[in-house]
Amino acid sequence: MKIKVQIVENDWKQFTLINNQGMMVQLLDYGGIITNISTPNKYGDLENIVLGYKDLQDYTNNQHFFGALIGPIAGRIENAQFTLDDKQFTLEKNEGNHHLHSGQNGLHQVIWDASSFQENDKIGVNLSYTIKDEADNLPGKRQFQVTYSLTNDNELNIHYSATTDKTTYMTLTNHTYFNLSSNQQHSIHDHQLTIASNQFAELNEELIPTGKIIDVTNTPFDFTMKRTLRDSMQSTDLQNQIAGNGFDHYFIFNPIKQDKVIVEEPISGRTLNINTNQPGMVMYTSNNLDEGHHLDGGMSKQYGGICFETHASPAAIFHNTLPSILLHDGEKYEYNTTFSFGVIND
Repeated sequence: MKIKVQIVENDWKQFTLINNQGMMVQLLDYGGIITNISTPNKYGDLENIVLGYKDLQDYTNNQHFFGALIGPIAGRIENAQFTLDDKQFTLEKNEGNHHLHSGQNGLHQVIWDASSFQENDKIGVNLSYTIKDEADNLPGKRQFQVTYSLTNDNELNIHYSATTDKTTYMTLTNHTYFNLSSNQQHSIHDHQLTIASNQFAELNEELIPTGKIIDVTNTPFDFTMKRTLRDSMQSTDLQNQIAGNGFDHYFIFNPIKQDKVIVEEPISGRTLNINTNQPGMVMYTSNNLDEGHHLDGGMSKQYGGICFETHASPAAIFHNTLPSILLHDGEKYEYNTTFSFGVIND
C-alpha cells in the first residue's frame, strides 16, 4: 500500500492512496474533495469512475460540488431560515429563495487540516476543521473530523464525527458523482440499482421536501429489486419530472438491511455496494449538470454521474416525518459510509 502527498494548485495538498490491488483514490485538503477513484473493470483495466475537473483550479468555483465534503448542513433549507431555541437564524439564499449545501460558508471550500496515515490493513487521510460560533450564521462552535481510508479489499470508508458547544443542526455527506462505465463513456441510464428503501420524501416544484413520505410500491422509486435507472428516469411520474426527468430525492433506508445500495454497470462489469449507518440518502442523477465543464475524461454532460449522498435530511428541521438532525451540546455526531468496489461475477 502506498501514500503520495503533493503540493498542487493554490498550495493545496493532494493525497494519492494506492492499495495492493492497484485501486487508487485521490483527494484534496481543499474541501476534502475526492478528485479520482480508479478501479478495475471486468478485464482488469483501471479507470477513473468519478467526475472531477481536469484543472484542479476549477474546484475554487465548484458549483456542482464535485467530490466535496458537504456541511455543516447538507441539502436544502427552505426559505434559508429556521428558528432554534426561540432564535431565528437567517442563511444565504444560494438557490432561488433557499439555502443549499451550506452555501459559501460550506465545508466544501475550506482548507482542512490534513494528515495521512498507514496501518496494517488500511491507508488514509485524517481531516479536521473548526467553525466558530455563528461564523457561518449557525449556532455553536463546531469541531469536525473526517477520515478517508482505503483497504486492500477495495473499500473506501468515510467516517464523519463532530461536536458542538451549543445545540445546533448538523448533517454531513460527500457529493461524489459516480459513473461506473468510467470517464462518462456512457450515461448512467444503464446502471442497475438495488436500494434498501421502501419510502421516499415527496418534493415540491422547488425541490423542497413537503414532509409527505411516499411508499415506493408501484412507483419508479421502487428499487427494492434490481432495476435499470433508465426505466425510472424516463417515467411520466410527476416526481421524476419535477427533478428534471431523474432523481433528486431523499430515500429512507430500511435499517435492517446491510447493503443499502447495490450498483451494477453491465458494460464494464463494475459493481458498487454502499453500507452506512445514516438513515437515508439523496440520490441525484445529475439532471441539472450543464455542459461545458472540462472534466478529467471529457466535457460534462447531463446524466454523466450519479450521487449517493448518505445523510439525514435537513427537511427534518420543519417536518417530524424525517429523522432529526439536531445535535445537542455534549453529544457526538458520528456516522460512517463505506463504498465497496468489485466486478460482476459471471
